[in-house]
Amino acid sequence: MVASLEAAKGVAVLAAGVGLFSLIHKDVQAAAESIVRHLHLNPASHYPRVFIDASTWLSDSHLRMLALGALAYSAVRCAEAYGLWTDRRWAEWFGAVSGGIYLPLEFYKLWEKHTWPRAIVLAANSVVVGYLIVLLAQRRGGPRTPDGPAIAPEAATPAPPA
Repeated sequence: MVASLEAAKGVAVLAAGVGLFSLIHKDVQAAAESIVRHLHLNPASHYPRVFIDASTWLSDSHLRMLALGALAYSAVRCAEAYGLWTDRRWAEWFGAVSGGIYLPLEFYKLWEKHTWPRAIVLAANSVVVGYLIVLLAQRRGGPRTPDGPAIAPEAATPAPPA
């Protein structure tokens, strides 16, 4: 499940990066206004206005850098997803650390202003990080069996034939 989530994030950011790359040599502000209209948002309200205003400073070099950053982020997320799918310990460590880094900020933001989206993000990230920590703790004694719990290292290697 965590691997699917990471893969979905990677694919979504890759799509956004391709979209940014497609805006090179185009009127970015017109594209931003079109997106706001397509989503039926009020262009005068705060967030759509910030989005449209931010589009005015995006040059072609900014778009290239953002697209390359999206490509790099997508590669990292997809590599993590692959590692989790193939039961790699490094992916469990990477996922626990990269998700855990955000927990203090998410907690602070929720403390600062209580909203349901912030609470849901904090809860979901906490569950994912906790799950990965449990996987790491189970693996501590040796490789996992197909059912999940760790087995003793001496039991993991077959006895030589007599």
